[in-house]
Amino acid sequence: MEIRVEPHGPHIVVVTIDNQRRLNAMTRPMMAELGRVWDELERGDCRCIVLRGAGDRAFCAGADISGDLSASAETAKIVSHALLKTDAYSKPIVAAVNGDCVGGGLELLLATDIRASAPHARFGLPEVRWSIYPFGGATVKLIQQIGHVHAMDLLLTGRLVDAGEAMRLGIVNRVVPAADLTAWALETAEAIAANSPSAVQAVKQQISATIAEHARAREALDQELGDRVRASPHFGEGVAAFREKRQPRYE
Repeated sequence: MEIRVEPHGPHIVVVTIDNQRRLNAMTRPMMAELGRVWDELERGDCRCIVLRGAGDRAFCAGADISGDLSASAETAKIVSHALLKTDAYSKPIVAAVNGDCVGGGLELLLATDIRASAPHARFGLPEVRWSIYPFGGATVKLIQQIGHVHAMDLLLTGRLVDAGEAMRLGIVNRVVPAADLTAWALETAEAIAANSPSAVQAVKQQISATIAEHARAREALDQELGDRVRASPHFGEGVAAFREKRQPRYE
């Protein structure tokens, strides 16, 4: 279980989420490490970041809920930073979605700028199925990025969509054959890195700052709503059903 950081030439860095046994779900230590990586890259001189998951089954399945499920304000801060929920970030991020992208994985994807998906990838926010509140930014960013009715469809039904529908909804820019996905991401990053880093990072920072400002304004309510869901009688049943691989029974 790790976050790998590998340079690709002088200006591009590839960040890989690797927890293949759990579909690249992130533990709390992995989230803390990803936040540290974002900080290091923001301070450094890289011009573009490529983000991907290890293997060919998943980009990221979100939080690893087989582990720590605490959700204090301090924990929420770690999760938010890992997902760049409220960060005015200046380095552009190209996402290579090599497989399933669900829950917090999709919330992480919403922090990236240009995205392509392998044909077999699936996308969704199934948290409500398991009585979990999606506090990683989806309730703020998804509506901004794909519109109210499409966002509410995914958030309230918890259904998964295939790569083709994700492209039609605007979750990804395009669908690329799996064998070509990494090459596409690196070529796109190289095209970005060839432009003026001052201009590129100014554009990125302005846009991310606008999004982050809105997310910060909703942060207190996000925490309150997440706490309310966790305190409900449905939370224990939802998590138990997920772990036991069965349908939940909400009374």
